[in-house]
Amino acid sequence: MGSISSALSIAASALTVFGKTFDTIENNITNANTPGYAEQEQSLQAEAFDPATGLAGGVAAGPLISTREEYLEQGVRDQQQSLGYSTQLAGDLGQVQPLFDLTSTTGVANSLNSFFNTFSQLTVNPNDEVSRQAVITAADTLAQNINQSASGIQQVSANATSETGTVVTQINQLASQIASINQQYQGNSQSTADESLDTDVHNALETLSGLANISVIRSSNGAYNVYLGGQTPLVLGDTVSAISTSNVSSRTAILDSNGNDVTSQITGGQLGALVQETNTTLPGYVNTLNTLAKSLADTVNSTLANGVDENGNAGAALFSYDQASNAASTIAVTGITTDQIAAASATAPGGNDNAVALTGLGTSPEVGGYSFTQFYGNLGAQVGSDVSSAQQDQTQDQDQLTQAQAQRSSVSGVDINTEAAQVLQFEQAYTAVGKLVSVLQDLTTTIIDAVQATTT
Repeated sequence: MGSISSALSIAASALTVFGKTFDTIENNITNANTPGYAEQEQSLQAEAFDPATGLAGGVAAGPLISTREEYLEQGVRDQQQSLGYSTQLAGDLGQVQPLFDLTSTTGVANSLNSFFNTFSQLTVNPNDEVSRQAVITAADTLAQNINQSASGIQQVSANATSETGTVVTQINQLASQIASINQQYQGNSQSTADESLDTDVHNALETLSGLANISVIRSSNGAYNVYLGGQTPLVLGDTVSAISTSNVSSRTAILDSNGNDVTSQITGGQLGALVQETNTTLPGYVNTLNTLAKSLADTVNSTLANGVDENGNAGAALFSYDQASNAASTIAVTGITTDQIAAASATAPGGNDNAVALTGLGTSPEVGGYSFTQFYGNLGAQVGSDVSSAQQDQTQDQDQLTQAQAQRSSVSGVDINTEAAQVLQFEQAYTAVGKLVSVLQDLTTTIIDAVQATTT
């Protein structure tokens, strides 16, 4: 009877173990489409078998084993950082590109050509009031178009600055979420096996990596320590070192929890792109546009000053601007009147010598070795190139992220077919053990009946 009792105990234990296995498989199937979930495996351990010492053997349930590979998780996070950067850059610069459409009939490029064409018309009849007014009108249209381009860039920059604050807030919120999970890990060692916490923390880390470049190190107690830019602590155990943003002299700065400037460490994710845009790319466009506006105003005004107007006076200025640093946004036509336009030279009053010189400015290399039209065309081409590059990077980064996710899924993703096969495998084992229990019960009953018959 002792051997039968041991066999029943072993069989009952096996049924319990198989039940846990079924529960694990069921949980895997239920979470097959849960983002961030990693397949769990119920490990089985052989019990010691030594009849001489009363160790009957059998099977016991070991710890749940996660199939998650941290190396593959980091690979996905790296690609998320790249995609977050290129997507943000492509989206924001895409808003700038229409401002520099070189084929537009209403943009700066067309206005430049129209402006210098009015001087060409003025050479035909330098004292014609209609032709003189056309110069002033074209100058005003050109100035307004330059203003609008500068304003458009500044608006994109302002939006990026605002979004920077939003992204920083999101980063701090995710850091708090990770710290909260770390607190549970540190407070209860058993919680490190909780697949729900495991899913939550990895989802938070993946989302965070799309916002900024981070590095992740897991401590011996299971907590995930997160470093911004690989250097600045963001999460250490259950402690969050929140970052902040400031804007001084139109420069975006990212500050650590102690107020130190860590902007240079931010090179990836949405935040990295926003910093690049507001501190380098967009100001670069504005500076180039300022150079164009200042050079245009100074050169035209200087040439006009060399001539004489209808009254024999030195030519008056056609353009004005506040200062070199905001020439594009402030360039405007002065209060010049038609009779003040200096179409003639001092040596030939009433002639068209100065109008000819002004016409020549449209094709001569007046700014950086280029004509005004060429210089503006180079800026438009640069913007187009930047947008195209960002869009190509976005496509490539998306493909690489998809590959990284597929590689991760092949290791830790739930395969329904595999789970179904395991169900059949353990179902057969469960059925076999169940039959063994039935046989042992029948055998026990038979023995008991035989003993009772013998004693009566």
